[in-house]
Amino acid sequence: MTSDMDTEDPLSNDVSTKEKSLTPLFYLFVVLPTVLGAAHHVDHIVRGNHVGWPLTPEVNPFTYSLAIYPLLAVSLYLTVTDRVDAGYWAAFLALSAGMLAYFHVSPWAVEPPADVIVPYEDPVVGYLAFGVLLALIGSVVLGSAYAAVLWYRGQSPTGASG
Repeated sequence: MTSDMDTEDPLSNDVSTKEKSLTPLFYLFVVLPTVLGAAHHVDHIVRGNHVGWPLTPEVNPFTYSLAIYPLLAVSLYLTVTDRVDAGYWAAFLALSAGMLAYFHVSPWAVEPPADVIVPYEDPVVGYLAFGVLLALIGSVVLGSAYAAVLWYRGQSPTGASG
């Protein structure tokens, strides 16, 4: 007697066409860091430091950090077409959090807290900008942890059990 699992092709390239919507909490852990990241990129432009191409001729970490937006779009597409699972998001967000922390708050920071706070005449605005950065890092860490829990439970980010 063979089971249904024996008859399925494990290497099938078929993409699931079932309509699934992302869970609100998962969506929050993708949308919130995206909005905070965009706010942080705008902050770079407003304060005028650590800005690179396409706004200046210099290619620098700012330039490379803009790749996050197409990466997020592709990742969401892969998620809704069931090509990646929560483990992918746990790793993607953990790597993102690590890079954010390394470039902004580590001892080797390229853009340390003073570079975010000091350019503003009003220190309250500088601390608000730094607060946005900390919220960004925190939201990405929490998103990674949430995805790791889903992965551990065998669930997908779309709410289905795996």
